[in-house]
This record gives sequence, C-alpha cells and structure tokens, in this order.
Amino acid sequence: MAMNRSELVAAAAEKTGNSQAAVNGVLDAVFEIFTAQVSKGEKVTIPGWLAVERTDRAARTGRNPQTGESIQIPAGHSVKISAGSKLKAAATGK
Repeated sequence: MAMNRSELVAAAAEKTGNSQAAVNGVLDAVFEIFTAQVSKGEKVTIPGWLAVERTDRAARTGRNPQTGESIQIPAGHSVKISAGSKLKAAATGK
C-alpha cells in the first residue's frame, strides 16, 4: 500500500507535534526548492537519503508504431532520483 501526501503530512505532524498546516507548508517549500534547483541543472542531495538531479537526453530517431515511419525525437531533459544508503538499508530491512 502506498502513502499519499495527506497521510504523510498527518504522520509527520503527529510525530513532530506541529500542526498539519505547518508541516504542509514545509513540504511545499521543500518541493519548491527541489523544483528551482533541478530546473537550473543543479543537483539536490540529502546525504544518506536521496539525490535529485536533471539529466540530458540526446536527440534520437524513433519510429511511429502505427505507421512504421521514422521520426526525429528532439533532445530534452529528465529527472533522476537516486536512493541514499539509509533509504536502501531500510528497503532491504537492515
């Protein structure tokens, strides 16, 4: 089962003793910072937990699956999220 944002906010508010509104504001600020830094091409790292960075994709030739016609796919960007050592250890149960 997956935890959604409202469940995450409620759990963090309970654990910290802060209001859900305060926790939600902090979470919004964190995501705004991630967005700003990644859009500039800078990497955001939280040691042991995760790293978020923008990656470049080169232009390439693709194929239309309906017609079989070759098409040119332009260069672009993507986002890479890497798990840190603490998150990996939690996932493996160590």
